Amino acid sequence: MEEIELICFKIISAVGEAKSSYIEAIREAKKGNFERADELIKEGSKVFIEGHHAHAELIQQEASGNAVVPSLLLMHAEDQLMSTDGFKIIAQEFIEVYKNMNAK
Repeated sequence: MEEIELICFKIISAVGEAKSSYIEAIREAKKGNFERADELIKEGSKVFIEGHHAHAELIQQEASGNAVVPSLLLMHAEDQLMSTDGFKIIAQEFIEVYKNMNAK
């Protein structure tokens, strides 16, 4: 397997785990477990950074003059990275909504 493919799989794996944490955080907030929801957001953020660092490797490679050939796998990895980043924001908003509903 090529280096770029391995990096793509690192990205996909890390952000997939992060997205799962964000989904679980929403579920915990829905049950009123806000402390656990906040912990899951933090856990997801930590693992998301691993995917971001892997992506940065590709950017550094390209910046140093070693072209990164676009592939379907790379596009998928970048799509997952970006959608998970947006999903975190949505999860945080859902948690706030559940906290406000619970406070009333």
